[in-house]
Amino acid sequence: MKCSHLNIRVRTGLSDGAAVSLIGRYARAFRQLKNDNARGCTPIDHPGPRFSSYVHKLRKAGFSIETVTEAHGGPFAGKHARYVLRSETTVIEDHEVQA
Repeated sequence: MKCSHLNIRVRTGLSDGAAVSLIGRYARAFRQLKNDNARGCTPIDHPGPRFSSYVHKLRKAGFSIETVTEAHGGPFAGKHARYVLRSETTVIEDHEVQA
């Protein structure tokens, strides 16, 4: 069985910012944050294991990501996080690699 891994290379800040390579789930989390733009995304909208961990690692890589706490209803009412990418970024490469 073949699987694929997403590879994204992104430049942070202005055009002279450092380039960062993201692979696999970190790349997918970045893509979701980038695509959701100012709306942001939540683990509820984009279910996946350990989404908050991916956000933490992206922050350590130099990305500015805001956490907005929101209330939600339903049978398991409570609060959840919405993550919003605040860094200016330019995607240099975005492709799938067959493994």
